[in-house]
Amino acid sequence: MDLAKIRNIGISAHIDSGKTTLSERILFYAGRIHRIGEVRGNEGGATMDHMELEKERGITITSAATTVEWNKHTINLIDTPGHVDFTVEVERSLRVLDGAVLVLCGVGGVQSQSLTVDRQMKRYHVPRLAFINKMDRTGANHEKVVQQLRDKLACDAILMQLPIGKEEKFDGVIDLVTQEALYFDGKNGETVRREPVPADRADEVAEARQHMLESLAMYSDEMMEMLLAEEEVPLELVHQVIKSAVQGQEMTPVFMGTAYRNRGVQPLLDAITRYLPSPLDRGIKAQSANEAAEPVALRPDPAEPMVAMAFKIVDDPFGQLTFMRIYQGTITKGDSYINQRTGQKHRFGRIVRMHADQREELQDARAGDIVAVVGIDCASGDTYAPTPKYCVLESMFVPDPVIKMAVNPTSRDGADRLGKALQRFRKEDPTFHVMTDPETDETVIAGMGELHLEVYIERIRREYKVEVEVGAPSVSYREAPTKVAEYNYRHKKQTGGSGQFAHIVGKLEPLPDDSEETFVFEEKVVGGRVPKEYIPSVEKGFRQSLEKGPVAGYPIVGIKAVLEDGSYHEVDSSDMAFQVCARGCFRETFLKADPVLLEPVMKVEVEVPADFQGSVAGEITSRRGMIESTEMQGTIAIIIAEVPLAETFGYSTDLRSMTQGQGTFTMEFSKYRRVPKSIQEEVVAARKQAELVNA
Repeated sequence: MDLAKIRNIGISAHIDSGKTTLSERILFYAGRIHRIGEVRGNEGGATMDHMELEKERGITITSAATTVEWNKHTINLIDTPGHVDFTVEVERSLRVLDGAVLVLCGVGGVQSQSLTVDRQMKRYHVPRLAFINKMDRTGANHEKVVQQLRDKLACDAILMQLPIGKEEKFDGVIDLVTQEALYFDGKNGETVRREPVPADRADEVAEARQHMLESLAMYSDEMMEMLLAEEEVPLELVHQVIKSAVQGQEMTPVFMGTAYRNRGVQPLLDAITRYLPSPLDRGIKAQSANEAAEPVALRPDPAEPMVAMAFKIVDDPFGQLTFMRIYQGTITKGDSYINQRTGQKHRFGRIVRMHADQREELQDARAGDIVAVVGIDCASGDTYAPTPKYCVLESMFVPDPVIKMAVNPTSRDGADRLGKALQRFRKEDPTFHVMTDPETDETVIAGMGELHLEVYIERIRREYKVEVEVGAPSVSYREAPTKVAEYNYRHKKQTGGSGQFAHIVGKLEPLPDDSEETFVFEEKVVGGRVPKEYIPSVEKGFRQSLEKGPVAGYPIVGIKAVLEDGSYHEVDSSDMAFQVCARGCFRETFLKADPVLLEPVMKVEVEVPADFQGSVAGEITSRRGMIESTEMQGTIAIIIAEVPLAETFGYSTDLRSMTQGQGTFTMEFSKYRRVPKSIQEEVVAARKQAELVNA
């Protein structure tokens, strides 16, 4: 296999931009499938959406991998989800890919999730092409989308094509590089017909091509000189400049089409093989496994020692399926390799190449390839190499969960199966957390959003046949002081034998709102009034008190404890005495600091047809939301607001019913903010009620 002819690419975009439909066309034109499946079709759904839930809901939940051949190149393709709830699937896919296609809707343009995907691509330095999909829809406007790419994503977006026809009359594209008109004939657009540019568009095309060349000349002195001398720029040089600018992540070439109507996909495939990097063109970030963590140079050479990264785990009836990207060397069936994190040796008994949920057995796999290994026990992000402490590959970013729910099996015999399901999902998905509430003894699951947890609960019911009761999602509140409270606290205990004595004086005060610290301890004791060896014990006692506040039993944040004075006893003072003293003092003094509850606030972006803007904005306000901005994009209104997490439950259902199913929204954690007094009283009362019930 020629490494220069391998492309590892992902397809990423906002919800409903047509990623899976595009993937399906790529599989069809590359000869991988012989019948096109549709995301919302009745004939078995799209190939890449192989889970039952994905077919029913018409959304992508897990990223799926496949391999296709195009123009004597091998393309390893990963189709990723668009919902922010499944963001880790995009995160880990982009971590191991060499290039990406950013799909944008011709009408919606750069939407909220496009911004998140753009951030992820930049985080892992992934070069990309942009593809404007749905050019056949009413209101599609390629110039507006290109401008949004420049304004919102701060990327140098350069048009490579012009559309032939508009909206429902969209018929093909004009290639500005070769100056040809491309039409897509046949039942499924499989035949690309190349013709000269229509005479009535010659001037427009010449002007657009000149503009494209001038933009590209910013990346090539040679091209700039040729343009200034008014010489013809050779085609080979144009391709070369685009390739080097894309791989340097300096510019984003923009292509267009409509995947659903089978137009514009083949030129995109040509661009993938021509401009996106092969494994040879990408540097590999690795560091030594020792404490110094120096950079280690790796090369995508099949003859070097093997280094691979496990980037995704799926539990399978035949054992754990571990997706791996091989960065260096060759994996051979039957050989053993060492997990660099645990130091354990694992035998790779079966290596398979994935095509959605189907697999093809392999004897070996080489540097630059993406394969799956069956039956090894590891975690997402683990590095494998032939010897211990060889090197560690750069890990991936995992966001923190923002929403929690309690789950309980309805019957006692389901508890074991529920435990197995939760254990499996936690292993597969780093953003899915499972914990036990120490007060209620309930099992609590946490994730990236309502849809995220909803999908897992549905999978527990279907795959493990466990009926579960779902408790109302709980919010992680915090407690914080609002004013300075002084303390002068003495702890004295005299029983038979040596007693306990400690005395501390100082104050508790609120930290500024923008402080990154949740707790600060400062000591200003002079003259040894409290001996130096007891000061850490005072801090420890204060820190132990932060776990559970007196208002409603939530963690305490935003507080500074200052120790100014005190006294001790030669015999009766000890570490333990000062710890107990600090705990008692904190409990008593914190209540004098007028503590309040803080709640997590989410940044919410809602997209709705303009007709529904008023009612949706009113509904956000009724949920204690603060609208920050409203923007019109054609017939779509985009509302950005901050809404308390406690008020967002059930919002997806309400938004659908208010907008006849046309509204979409995304949300991510923004900050903690003070809870209004009336709501604080309700939260405290509910918490006390729950404690009484559990008692």
